[in-house]
Amino acid sequence: MQPMQPELTLSALPVGESGYMMENRAQSAMERRLTDLGLVRGTRVTCVMRGPAGDPAAYLIRGALIAIRKADAAAISLIPARPGVAAP
Repeated sequence: MQPMQPELTLSALPVGESGYMMENRAQSAMERRLTDLGLVRGTRVTCVMRGPAGDPAAYLIRGALIAIRKADAAAISLIPARPGVAAP
């Protein structure tokens, strides 16, 4: 049995780091939009850059670069991607 991975939110993901989406707790309209863009459980997400004030941030999701506001990204929980650890 593998130990639990620490959980973080998409808004806290450092630039250049990746994680796997675990849960989307965004409000229904934003939840639907992100699901339509391919952000579903187990999807790898990489933070590519942040705006000058840290908001919004650009994330690589299934080959597309998507800008998401910090408030919306805070509702997405991830587990960090680690070398040698399989996707959930």
